[in-house]
Amino acid sequence: MNAPIGIFGGTFDPVHFGHLRLAQEIGELLRLAEVRFIPSGTPPHRAAPRLAPQQRLEMVRLAIADNPLFKADDREVRRSSPGYTFDTLSELRREADSTRPLCVLLGADAFLELATWHRWHELFGLAHLVVAHRPGFPPESWPARMPQALAREYEARLLKQPLAVHLSPAGGIATQAIAALDISASLIRDSLARGASPRYLLPDPVLDYIQANRLYLGD
Repeated sequence: MNAPIGIFGGTFDPVHFGHLRLAQEIGELLRLAEVRFIPSGTPPHRAAPRLAPQQRLEMVRLAIADNPLFKADDREVRRSSPGYTFDTLSELRREADSTRPLCVLLGADAFLELATWHRWHELFGLAHLVVAHRPGFPPESWPARMPQALAREYEARLLKQPLAVHLSPAGGIATQAIAALDISASLIRDSLARGASPRYLLPDPVLDYIQANRLYLGD
């Protein structure tokens, strides 16, 4: 069986070191073949991003250019309809070998909202979910915060070892603690809007692109 492919979606508005560190740690710990960053075009679950899809895709490309583990995937940017994870995973599953594991990378906060996602029950037939969490927010505390339907899936699908994602193409939930980097895209946008420097929160090529194009001013 081929090594799993990691799928990391988001608005990336802008991409920052929190995103990159999560993908790096999970990619190494789970021995992923690659991690695909998939910027959303029209995200269905949140307000429209501040920047256009092509701008956010370009920032991702700049951020990951020197990392052979990372790949940029523009499929949701090219899509005119809302970028549902189910549709994206369905495409990726059709493209991949039927036995190749796919792993959706997401943070604990996003995972706790999974029951609000389009056709969320069916995601398990397409991929594993790998949930990264920060210290102080242990998986044992999550079921009490979930709807009952999600809590049942979590308890039934939780893998004892994250590397078990190599053993089947889809269907499991793995959890993994990662380094705590308290960085958010909103923090970066707020810093830029008030004229403060967000340097050291995001890669220099991304900051150079933002400044050259005068982005997020007055956000």
